[in-house]
Amino acid sequence: MGTPHNEAKKGDFAKTVLMPGDPLRAKYIAETYLENPRQVTAVRNMFGYTGTYKGKEISVMGGGMGMPSVGIYSYELIHFYGCRNLIRIGTAGALRPEVKVRELIFAMGSCTTSNYVKQFRLPGDYSCVCSYELLEKAVESAKKRNLKYHVGNILCSDMFYNPPLEPAGTTWAQMGVLAVEMESAALYSNAAYAGANAICILTVSDSAVTGEATTAEEREKTFTNMMEVALDLV
Repeated sequence: MGTPHNEAKKGDFAKTVLMPGDPLRAKYIAETYLENPRQVTAVRNMFGYTGTYKGKEISVMGGGMGMPSVGIYSYELIHFYGCRNLIRIGTAGALRPEVKVRELIFAMGSCTTSNYVKQFRLPGDYSCVCSYELLEKAVESAKKRNLKYHVGNILCSDMFYNPPLEPAGTTWAQMGVLAVEMESAALYSNAAYAGANAICILTVSDSAVTGEATTAEEREKTFTNMMEVALDLV
């Protein structure tokens, strides 16, 4: 089988796939948490693995940075490999003061500045939302683990380095948007189009409010709370 971006064969992926942006985070999760992990793809060094977690089959594969990248990988996982539950685990920048660095966000909704969703040619503005089934399980897991978490709206942006322009009107934070990242809207709309389930479980890596930030090594290997919550969704 295979695609231009994925050399796995039919049946190599489980129905549930964790999708960190960083392929090295995918490798870390597979080697740290999965029983008998095997690598099923490495095209463009975007690593994918399948193994078991507490006896249940699960896969983990990198999704890259930005909506075009995660849009390609999630589309292929759903349409070519039959994956039904896609769980993005990644980082986000806090936009509101109550959201602190290293806390978790479960993205119930995703606003976006991108034209990605408009390419579905809907006759209006589509609301990108997560799977309630996965959201409910994520909240239950966080409560059991006594983790600090937030549930709400996030912003999905095409730009990481935004130009230093003052907002002309209402800010995202004023509308209750918790944080900003770069993949959720593409993942949510792809899943909705195909009747699949998706959720973004995010760790706050930095804050636009306080200026606090974490290191690249922390983001790759120590944001384990979101990984463990995600694995509880299998």
